[in-house]
Amino acid sequence: MKNLVQIIDGIAKYGLQTDLQIENKEKDLEQYLVDLYSQSFIIKFEFDNRDYPEFDKSQFPNVINNVRSNFGDFGFYHSVLNSTEILKDAETATGDAVDDLSDIIYDVLEIKWRIENNSVADGLWYFKLIFNGHTQQHLIDLLNFMKAKNG
Repeated sequence: MKNLVQIIDGIAKYGLQTDLQIENKEKDLEQYLVDLYSQSFIIKFEFDNRDYPEFDKSQFPNVINNVRSNFGDFGFYHSVLNSTEILKDAETATGDAVDDLSDIIYDVLEIKWRIENNSVADGLWYFKLIFNGHTQQHLIDLLNFMKAKNG
């Protein structure tokens, strides 16, 4: 559990603080993103079936602006929607690395909030739910963007 919260803090700092002075920010972020991904394979939970209060992401109004200040060269990119359909023309979409990281940060902040305010079981359940349905794709897209941008 401690490891997951440390990973969350390592990622979330880029949305909670402006203009962080960290040597090699992108490598730091990349390591935390990979660590988060690896947690998706090992996290186990028992659903506790209780009603809990909902997370209010409006308590973190500056996430997007802070991400922009920390990663000024993050921006738009192309994404192939039908990458497994080799015999068809590629269908592309536009992605946004700032949006990817901001969404990841909101997701991990909610996981941490649920662990600290609801229950560990609720936080871990939410991690599994949101990771598979939302966070994972943003994480993969962001890592791909970072790799393409840096060669």
